[in-house]
Amino acid sequence: MYKLIALDLDGTLLTDSKEISRENLELLHCLIKQGYEIVIATGRSYYSARVLTNNIKEHLIYICNNGNIVRDALDNRILSAKFLEPREAIIVLDEGIKRGLYPFVHVDYFHDGYDVILGKGYYSDVRIKKAKDNLLRIRLVEEILEENLSRVLAMVYPSYIDRLKDFYYALGESYPNRFNAHIIDNVSQAEGLLEVMNPLGNKWSSIVDYANSKGIKTEEIIALGDNNNDIEMVMNAGLGIAMKNGTDLIKEVANRVSQKDNNESGVAHELREILGL
Repeated sequence: MYKLIALDLDGTLLTDSKEISRENLELLHCLIKQGYEIVIATGRSYYSARVLTNNIKEHLIYICNNGNIVRDALDNRILSAKFLEPREAIIVLDEGIKRGLYPFVHVDYFHDGYDVILGKGYYSDVRIKKAKDNLLRIRLVEEILEENLSRVLAMVYPSYIDRLKDFYYALGESYPNRFNAHIIDNVSQAEGLLEVMNPLGNKWSSIVDYANSKGIKTEEIIALGDNNNDIEMVMNAGLGIAMKNGTDLIKEVANRVSQKDNNESGVAHELREILGL
């Protein structure tokens, strides 16, 4: 019997136009009323995730920034957080600058009105506007220094895949086990995104921590996702479902692939079939 359902947002619960379909919305309300724990597990900030799911009129838990912060939407309370130490963030920053790569520094300043720190001159006004249109609340600073790097949830680098792979492998070779990192290659902001985080930061570990607090076993968890940052939760859940529109890597580790994509209410279609609704 399944008790907890973990849902990615972009490419999974959300359509390409960043909306929750009526079919998905109706099913979520039904599941919550039946007592299922619904957890939003996303790479987005808490603020962004709340805005995009504000039509879900029920209590939700949000695992945001790829598992590095967990909040209870009832009172915005932090249940857990895994920050990148400032000295570690400086290492990543310096290694990126050597390669001409500059980060969007995702931080936890939800109540202060910003979620990202960005150095002035790093990106064009057009790129910054596009980021803000994607619900990033950005604080611009003259220069990113160690004192700016408190409460860092992720260092996010948009660029070409080849450049990101070079940076990814260099970090792994020079600083083994110091960071958790992955490349997402199915995004609208750039050809790809490299995300560098606390070594313990990932969606699955935070899902397990929350499930344990509720007395829920891993085999009682369903996880649905579409991209490489969802691989661990889809691979380790009691039932892992990759979206039809997902990457080849996530489809390889999933127990099943959805018959419909995110624009066809694939989440609702799969869960109705699995749960007999």
